[in-house]
Amino acid sequence: MSTTEVTMPQLGESVTEGTITRWFKAVGDAVAMDEVLFEVSTDKVDSEVPSPVAGFLTEIRAPEGDTVEVGAVIAVVGDAAPVAAAAPSPPEPQAAPPPPPPAAAPTPAPSTPAGARPSVASPLVRKLAEGAGVDLSRVTATGAGGRVTRADVEAAIAARGSRRGHVPAARRTAGTGSLRADRPRPQPRSGTGDTVEKFNNIRRRTAEHMMASKAASAHAMTAVEVDYEAVERVRAERGETWFAEEGFSLTYLPFISRAVVLALADFPHINSSVGDGELVVHNYVNLSMMVDMNFEGALAPVVHDADNLTVRDLARAEHDLADRARSMALSADDISGGTFTISNSGSFGTHLMIPIINQPQVAVLSTDGISRRPVVVTAADGSEGIAIHSVGLLAMSWDHRAFDGAYAAGFLAEVREIIETRDWDAEL
Repeated sequence: MSTTEVTMPQLGESVTEGTITRWFKAVGDAVAMDEVLFEVSTDKVDSEVPSPVAGFLTEIRAPEGDTVEVGAVIAVVGDAAPVAAAAPSPPEPQAAPPPPPPAAAPTPAPSTPAGARPSVASPLVRKLAEGAGVDLSRVTATGAGGRVTRADVEAAIAARGSRRGHVPAARRTAGTGSLRADRPRPQPRSGTGDTVEKFNNIRRRTAEHMMASKAASAHAMTAVEVDYEAVERVRAERGETWFAEEGFSLTYLPFISRAVVLALADFPHINSSVGDGELVVHNYVNLSMMVDMNFEGALAPVVHDADNLTVRDLARAEHDLADRARSMALSADDISGGTFTISNSGSFGTHLMIPIINQPQVAVLSTDGISRRPVVVTAADGSEGIAIHSVGLLAMSWDHRAFDGAYAAGFLAEVREIIETRDWDAEL
């Protein structure tokens, strides 16, 4: 009998291990090529992994709950079913079966809504559907045996997109994004004593990644205050039309992202990585964007080739990645290849946050809360006055190995100038 070893796949750059969360097949089961074989969780994504060949699952070497390194053998698939152990001979004498219990009243089967049907789906797909508010019983299943696949749920989400209703506008102090109305809030605890909560996989790996970053990089920080009034005017004038066209609110984030991309062209060392005694300057911009996972961790999905995108393109890409990150529907490609990171905590009204560099990058920008406040403005005749504008801070943590303070300050000054003076209405 010929066999094929199934190994732990590489699910994103810098991912070195994964945890088996579920096997969909048992030893002896037939497996079709590309049929989902097991589910794996990493610090970046949860993924369903298909079988590389057709045959029979003859061995499972990594049971559910095991964490194994990328490339390690976790199962074996053969071209013939494993031979069952022979029955003992002679057969043991069998005891007479006990009398049947008294008949019980029939239990009614659980009812389903009219027109609905029970659904078969993996925990990962169920999590995706639950996070997006999709009723699995209403989703058309295309998987083997009537299984609802991730693609089926994503298609249902996309089909529903055009039917989304209007949501209240974000508060003017909401910053670069808006607070999600459905975001779970931490609940106060009553009583005394301690509760021990084991780190989940994302929390554990994030902690390891951040500690390694602090040990590797010479962290420094520079911040500037930015007047967002030019952006605010465009958002106020175009907000309702934008929502009608796109189905989501126009926040400050895509404007900041566009300004960052434009400034990186003049300060390329900020868009780089530190190698072995060298600086690797990237001639493209893959913009990583930190996304909060409902207070249970954070991911940094990547807008690839952001230097080729408009404000509208950036807004669409960032909205899509954030939605799929919170629904645990990102692919390995979605979290790979970032060259510069934006950490967007301004939706909570923060004043100043000092982020940790996302290795192997050399800089990360924090977009803090934007609020209305009095500022000094200069009129065309040179006279000064007081006006109420939308103002906030941009803070950048950077690696002192890659460049110096003047270079970091020059970059932030250019980002600020672009935000304050660019003709955003024309760009939209």
